[in-house]
Amino acid sequence: MVTGNNEEHDGNGIHQTPLRIPELLYVSVKMENPILALAGNLFPHVFFSSAALLGDSCDCSKALSMERESASMWELSFVVPQNHEALDFKFLLKPKDDNSPCFVEEGPNRVIIGGALQGGARLASFKLDNDQAVEYKVFVQASRVSSFDLAASWRAYKENFHPSAVRGIPDVSISSELQTENETVSSVGLELDLEHYVVPAPSNSARVYAANLTENPRSRNSVSGSDSYSAGDDSFSFDQPETEMEINDLDPSKAYESPRMVKSQSVGTMSTLRKEDGQRGPFVDRGVGFPRFKKSSSLKAFTTVLSLDTDTENSFPAAAGAVAAGAIADQMLGPKEDKHLAIVMVSLPARGKTFTAAKLTRYLRWLGHNTKHFNVGKYRRLKHGASQSADFFRADNPEGIEARNEVAKLAFEDMITWMQEGGQVGIFDATNSSKQRRNMLMKLAEGRCKIIFLETICNDVDMIERNIRYKIQQSPDYAEVQDFEAGLRDFKTRVTNYEKVYETVEEGSYIKMIDMASGRGGQIQVNNISGYLPGRIVFFLMNTHLTPRPILLTRHGESQDNVRGRIGGDPALSEAGELYKQKLAKFVTKRLKSERAASIWTSTLQRTILTAGPIGGFPKIQWRALDEIDAGVCDGMTYEEIKKNMPEEYESRKKDKLRYRYPRGESYLDVIQRLEPVIIELERQRAPVVVVSHQAVLRALYAYFTDRPLKEIPHMEVPLHTIIEIELGVTGVQEKRYKLM
Repeated sequence: MVTGNNEEHDGNGIHQTPLRIPELLYVSVKMENPILALAGNLFPHVFFSSAALLGDSCDCSKALSMERESASMWELSFVVPQNHEALDFKFLLKPKDDNSPCFVEEGPNRVIIGGALQGGARLASFKLDNDQAVEYKVFVQASRVSSFDLAASWRAYKENFHPSAVRGIPDVSISSELQTENETVSSVGLELDLEHYVVPAPSNSARVYAANLTENPRSRNSVSGSDSYSAGDDSFSFDQPETEMEINDLDPSKAYESPRMVKSQSVGTMSTLRKEDGQRGPFVDRGVGFPRFKKSSSLKAFTTVLSLDTDTENSFPAAAGAVAAGAIADQMLGPKEDKHLAIVMVSLPARGKTFTAAKLTRYLRWLGHNTKHFNVGKYRRLKHGASQSADFFRADNPEGIEARNEVAKLAFEDMITWMQEGGQVGIFDATNSSKQRRNMLMKLAEGRCKIIFLETICNDVDMIERNIRYKIQQSPDYAEVQDFEAGLRDFKTRVTNYEKVYETVEEGSYIKMIDMASGRGGQIQVNNISGYLPGRIVFFLMNTHLTPRPILLTRHGESQDNVRGRIGGDPALSEAGELYKQKLAKFVTKRLKSERAASIWTSTLQRTILTAGPIGGFPKIQWRALDEIDAGVCDGMTYEEIKKNMPEEYESRKKDKLRYRYPRGESYLDVIQRLEPVIIELERQRAPVVVVSHQAVLRALYAYFTDRPLKEIPHMEVPLHTIIEIELGVTGVQEKRYKLM
């Protein structure tokens, strides 16, 4: 609020009355019910007896619904006018069916005076039809803010908003007249209701338990409908998921000379394996029409084979430049077992093990290395059910130990079989907390793959507690546990059972991440690590953490060459692009107004620099690595001109956009290679980043965060004048899109 004298002199000696911006009371009321199953079909509401604020709200049908903030938290925010700062209210639970009775909170009305809840935040108690009691924790927060800061609060101020006519898209602005004590102020600036611009994302951005995204037992490939999973004399069944696991179908005539059939250790099915004598040579695609090296059957010479066949699943790897060179060196010069790498996770539960494994899998896949994530917990749930109590994990339970070792062997053998069929890096995700378990895995790996243990150690009590609560909410192990607190106690007992036998890694090759997840420092230790790929893994892990923060991706505003249909170049913005840069600035200011450490990244081309120009209050960084794909001799041409004047190039690009390299220019794989430092820096950042770049570049970045196959990158939808918000955090990666024009 403006303070001081009511009248001031301007430079001409004229008296002026300063603008008084009224402050309003902003209140947030929250309810938390960890025992979701007891009231899963009932939805919290709030009704007020203060008609001056909300009308006749004593009628339960007119109560305000609370919004779900998390799995167990509900929230209602509202603004209290200056003339009514005392409120009395109650909570109620309403079913979806409006005709069903409501359940009103027991006890006296709650009273808020000046934003403070009188009498303390007692539990909200309800009695259901069956006389069963349900209790919610109650939280109230209040703060005073100016009316300008609340301009985008649609629910509380919707009567003051009206749509603008900019390109027919309804912007949101506060009423153009604001009454003050002495004058009327006009032309209040445009404010955005961010949610009003949300558009559907092309991929599933809902929170998914990371272990559910890992590889399934190989028996899924043998039977449709209900699959039979066999191991020795035991068998069990599980339902066939909607999507099939990717299968690498080998062509024996091309892949090796004398194929043989072996029995899968986990399911008893037959799998085609290549010979173990190294006759399969390295296959590296370096762009359409470029040579691909193939080892001859004599093992004494290399022959050059010209081939445009880029669909071979066993090409190793689909990478370019230094990535491919390092992969070739590792395969040609390393011992036989070093061609395959197993990253074996080690940690106590709830230390970020699975999240780290999923993140590393995503990074290696993006670089072009054939990588898969095998989660032993998923195998255990399919084999022994998801309702095992903490007793199953006791160190003095021989049946439990035998069962857990059995599923670990099944998962490991599946991983080895996949490697022998062409896989490169397997992430073996389990606690592996004892030397005995790790020795068992090393014996299974002898002569078949190289093992690097990756141990995640976390001493942050608060983070461990958050991870445990998330596990109870999301893990299939507790899907049928109705009592949240009972599930919490059971899981903590499970952790205690693991702690009793936990032995830190001191054997073999290992990487230790100590308190790296929190982003507040930490330590990383390595032992006996060498080679190109292990080195890249260490470098990546050194720059990763779990700090939640958003990354906003957007293309530059429409350019003059976009209008003309020409590729490349360094044009200025069109009229529509000029409009978008103003709207983008307002959006970023609104979205990141409380993020002082945020930054804006652009390419070195003027259309991105101009687009980011109006964004104020944040440092701007120009990255040459963020420049658009280099179109070489085709720069400045339209695709019709390329088709007419360079038909061979047009057809080559049409056949394989991923590997096609413009003459004297780049391919998408080249773009991925130069973007690796950008990815590392984005992972290192702990504050939000706005990336203003180009279509090909953003396709590659988007594919990294969403773990999309490389072959899909050239065809992804990254439209103009759209903001893609990627939220990074311990729960994984979520996506939201905003269409501003």
